[in-house]
Amino acid sequence: MMPEHQNHVVTTIETMPSETVTASPSLFQRMKKVFNRELLLTLALGQVLSLLICGIGLTSKYLADDYHANTPVFQCFLNYILLFLVYTTTLAVRQGEENLLAILKRRWWKYMILGLIDIEANYLVIKAYQYTTLTSVQLLDCFVIPVVLLLSWFFLLVRYKVLHFVGVGVCLLGMGCMVGADVLVGRQQGLGDHKLLGDLLVLAGATLYGISNVCEEFIVKNLSRVEFLGMMGLFGSFFSGIQLAIMEHKELLKVQWDWQIGLLYIGFSACMFGLYSFMPVVIKRTSATAVNLSLLTADLYSLFCGLFLFQYKFSGLYLLSFIIVILGLVLYYSSSTYVAQDPRVYKQFRNVGNAITDTPTLGPLEPSVTYTSLGQEIEEEPRVRVA
Repeated sequence: MMPEHQNHVVTTIETMPSETVTASPSLFQRMKKVFNRELLLTLALGQVLSLLICGIGLTSKYLADDYHANTPVFQCFLNYILLFLVYTTTLAVRQGEENLLAILKRRWWKYMILGLIDIEANYLVIKAYQYTTLTSVQLLDCFVIPVVLLLSWFFLLVRYKVLHFVGVGVCLLGMGCMVGADVLVGRQQGLGDHKLLGDLLVLAGATLYGISNVCEEFIVKNLSRVEFLGMMGLFGSFFSGIQLAIMEHKELLKVQWDWQIGLLYIGFSACMFGLYSFMPVVIKRTSATAVNLSLLTADLYSLFCGLFLFQYKFSGLYLLSFIIVILGLVLYYSSSTYVAQDPRVYKQFRNVGNAITDTPTLGPLEPSVTYTSLGQEIEEEPRVRVA
C-alpha cells in the first residue's frame, strides 16, 4: 500500500492541472467575449449618431436647394422647443433638489451661457457654407477634436495614452482621404465668395462645439442627462426664438409651405431631437472626444446617400477613408483613459456653498481612478423620483 501522505501528493498532482486547464480558458474566453461585445456596441452607438447627422444634412440640403428655405435658426428653434416640451417639463414636475426651480436657483447663469454657446455653434457652421467650400468646412470642422482633447485634459483632468493619440491621428487621416476624394471628383461646390470669412466661421463654430461637448460630458457624468437637456430646451428655445425674430422672420415669410416642406421640417426636427437626446447617453458611456471621432463618418454616410439621391460621383477613396476612420476608432477604444484625481472632488460643483457629504478619503487622492472608452467604472448617477 502507498503511504497516506504520498497518496495525497499524487492526488494533488493529478487534479490540479486539470482544474487549471478547465478554469483558465473559460475565464479568458468570457473576458474576451465581453470586451468584443462592448467594443462593437460602442462603435455601433457612435454610428447611430453619425446616421442622425446624415439625416439632418440631407433634410437641410433638400430644404435649401429644392425649396429655397434657408432657415437654419428656425430649424434649430424647432429642436429646442421639442427639448423644452419633453425634458424641461420633466424637470418641472420633479421634486426636491432636482426640480427645475431648484436647478435654476443654483446654476441658471451657467446654463444660460452654455445655451448661447450651443446656439451660436450651430449657427456659425451652417452660415459658413454660404462663404466657403464644402472641402474647407469638412477639414476645418475637425478642429473640434483638438479643442475637446485640450479642454478635457485641463478641465476634466482626463489623461490619454499614446494609443489614443494614434487613434485620433488615424481618424483624421481617414478624413483627409475623404477630402482628397472630394477634390478628385470635383465635389467642392464652388469656390466661395468670401472664403477667409467662411473659414473663420467654421473655426469659431468648431471651438464653440468643443466647449459645448466638454461641458455636456461633465454634466451628464456628474449631474444628470435630463438636467442638461432640460436646460438646453429652456435657454435654447428662449434665445433662438429671439434670434429667429431678429434675423429670419423675413425668410420664413418667403417659404412656400406645403406638405412636402412640412415633412422635411418634421424629419429634420426628429433627427435633431434624436441626436440631442441620444448623444448624452453615448458621451456618458464613452467621452466627448470619442463621440466627435465617431461623428467623422457622418460626412461619409451623407456622401453614400448622395450617390443615389444627388448623383454624386464615386471614388474608391471614400471606402478607404471609411475603413481608416473605423480603424482609428478601434485603436482609440482599445485603451482606457484615466482621471488625474478622484472624481468625487467634482461634487463640490453640484451644490455650490454646501459641504461635501461623502466619506472623507484617508490619505492623498489616488491618481488611479480610471474609466475606459467603453464604459465608466465610477458609480452611476442616482435615480431621481419623478412625480
